[in-house]
Amino acid sequence: MQILIVEDEKRLADALKQILIEQKYMADVVYDGNDGLEYGKSGIYDLIILDIMLPYKDGFQVAFELRQNKINTPILMLTAKDTVPDKVSGLNCGADDYMTKPFAPEELIARIKALTRRKGEVVLDETSYGDFNFNASTNQLSKGIKSVHLNFKEAEILKLFLSKPEVIISKEEIITKVWGYESDAGSNNVEAYISFLRKKLHFINSDTEIKSVKKMGYRLEKSL
Repeated sequence: MQILIVEDEKRLADALKQILIEQKYMADVVYDGNDGLEYGKSGIYDLIILDIMLPYKDGFQVAFELRQNKINTPILMLTAKDTVPDKVSGLNCGADDYMTKPFAPEELIARIKALTRRKGEVVLDETSYGDFNFNASTNQLSKGIKSVHLNFKEAEILKLFLSKPEVIISKEEIITKVWGYESDAGSNNVEAYISFLRKKLHFINSDTEIKSVKKMGYRLEKSL
């Protein structure tokens, strides 16, 4: 999952990013409201963690403008402003949840999981598709008694396919979701990891395929 952190306190932003990385999330960080709005409008994120007191545009305005631009990404406001009117303003501007500082990392992760479940694009720890099983906790891919371990990038790509079965996913979306918005990764990186995944599906004797769709991307397909 790709998460955007919009937080002007750089030490806190870095701490948030580290918490998310430890939970195997991808995270980008920006430090003001203008960048938060521009990054959020890209539509590539599964969740936005948004501070209120930001340079240039405050979090209320960022949330409001994202919703005006038809961006439905879940927004978790994380702020020291803890009065009831502040919370009401945040929710009225389009935030999905509101959490005050200081916070416990365990509660933050629980709220993130709840918000992404509502979005409907989360992959469960144990997922079956076609003739294979995937354990997102151990990154183990299996069919019957045969199994193989996926590395981090392979697992993230497979999770993306499993979140949108039968849907064509472009190379550009794979890059932004798996490598990050500002990554230098290109088509060759995607092609290499798709090849690795195909080999591992073949290794476990799965008939499920990652199909190439000319000039469009890839699609995960069950065998007929």
